[in-house]
Amino acid sequence: MEYRVFGDTVYIRMDRDDEIIGCILDVCRKEHIRSAVFTGIGGCKEARIQTFLPDKSAFETQTVSGMLELVSLTGNVISDDDNELYHHTHGVFSYKEGEDHCVAAGHLKSVTVLYTAEIELRPVAGGIINRQFNPETGTGLWRFQ
Repeated sequence: MEYRVFGDTVYIRMDRDDEIIGCILDVCRKEHIRSAVFTGIGGCKEARIQTFLPDKSAFETQTVSGMLELVSLTGNVISDDDNELYHHTHGVFSYKEGEDHCVAAGHLKSVTVLYTAEIELRPVAGGIINRQFNPETGTGLWRFQ
């Protein structure tokens, strides 16, 4: 992974075998970013995709692998009162299964790069968005300061 800061934006290039979410969180730690939004594209080899099941208050996980074209990655990073970072990331992947073109999408647990990923990370300016646990949904929600 390599990154550069230009103006208020961080541009991250990831390489083979980098794990995208972990790299984004690492950059946030190094640059002291407490809340941000990000987008990206790339070529990946494995993605653990989750779907939240409200009736069970749990995630169902599916792993897809092979040549995965990362069509769209979007998400955010927020922190809790102890400055621990959390991500909320969604992604869309296209891939071939035999002669069929397929799509897999959802909440991302982890994503591993095959040849490259290009991420634009934009820190929140003028404030911080914190995490607040919501017991009704069992998930963390935005809390504005």
